[in-house]
Amino acid sequence: MDSNFNSTYKQYKTALTALVISFESIGTVFSDGDRNIIKTVNFEGKTLNIKSFKEPNFINKIAYQYFRKSKAKRSFEYATILNEKGVGTPEPIAFFEFNNGFGFGKSFYISLHQSPDLTYRELVHEPDFPNHEEILRAFTRFSFDLHESRIEFQDHSPGNTLIFITDSGYDFSLVDLNRMQFKTLSFKERMYNLRRLTPKREMVKIMSDEYAKLIKKPNTEVFEIMWNFTSEFQKKFHSKQKRKKKIKSLF
Repeated sequence: MDSNFNSTYKQYKTALTALVISFESIGTVFSDGDRNIIKTVNFEGKTLNIKSFKEPNFINKIAYQYFRKSKAKRSFEYATILNEKGVGTPEPIAFFEFNNGFGFGKSFYISLHQSPDLTYRELVHEPDFPNHEEILRAFTRFSFDLHESRIEFQDHSPGNTLIFITDSGYDFSLVDLNRMQFKTLSFKERMYNLRRLTPKREMVKIMSDEYAKLIKKPNTEVFEIMWNFTSEFQKKFHSKQKRKKKIKSLF
């Protein structure tokens, strides 16, 4: 077993290890996807998220064993970096990797649970959400600040930014962190990074308007590139969904 702990939680190493070992029989399922399961667990007066990553296929077992960091380890390390940079994300607590008889097996990432007021997804599906445009512009400023801080959040999608309404405005927190890069982003890379967020032209218009002010480029130029990347992503996404439906209909 390999693991690492936030220094604040090292004193609970034995108890946290026991939690992941007994993952199947504890806690409440918070999210149950095709690949990963997240459970919430009460621990020392706090609510924790324990994310269990699907055991990889044979090729990835070898890759994670010898060549690549696991998703759990990356999640922990990237969350630690974000915290150091002052970027919102649930507090990282620990990660665990277990080997089975054939190499790399299960892995787990533990973080502090957060309960947001909404996610970006609500902005997409609820156009009448109170202060919709105000929140969208604040989110765009948050995304710009990520880019300025040399952070490429590669899973920048509707469900992966938690939004908190505060007395002074809005706070944002990133989740699902295992795909990130830390590098200087070109203008086109910045626009490409925002392609997955919404299929709605009117939302892209607002985001491009706000981003243009921050990056000091013409609004028309920012909108054109942002919308082209968005449209391209949507076409590929819907094409992929159609293929999946056809395959399912054969069985």
